[in-house]
Amino acid sequence: MRNTILRYGFWSALSILGLFLISSLLLKDLSFSTQEIYGYASIIISLSFVFFGIKHFRDQENNGLLSFGKGLIIGLLISLFASITFGLYNVIYVEYIDPEFMTEYYNHSVEQISQTLSGEALETKLKEMEAEKNMFSSPIMNFSLMFLTVFMIGLIISLISSLILSKKTS
Repeated sequence: MRNTILRYGFWSALSILGLFLISSLLLKDLSFSTQEIYGYASIIISLSFVFFGIKHFRDQENNGLLSFGKGLIIGLLISLFASITFGLYNVIYVEYIDPEFMTEYYNHSVEQISQTLSGEALETKLKEMEAEKNMFSSPIMNFSLMFLTVFMIGLIISLISSLILSKKTS
């Protein structure tokens, strides 16, 4: 089980890192909404290794048998690799690679909100956004948010994969 988790966790981490490096180096000119779609697609692609890792364990290491719980544990441990990698990558990205990203994204968000809200509702929303901006400028909060985003998607993929792949008898 350990080798499966390490192998598929490594590939999951490597793929999320590679896909986001491609995004940050080659796709910077895309709109924020397109970048967001690419980002979630990259997370899902990298977490596909959860399914393949659970399947490999069931078929190659556990004689075709897999309990739901064992599959879920394997999936969550594989997800940890991608989650930690993405959390660290995102902190490095916003601190060193593109330190203006947070300001640009915030300004874009303010522009979008200004088109839909006005008056007191706009002022209230802008105050909320300013508080969030200050909170997420902390590398620890940034890491935590990105880690949890990937890990929650990994939890969902682990649950679905474990349900699909669980097999009590051969």
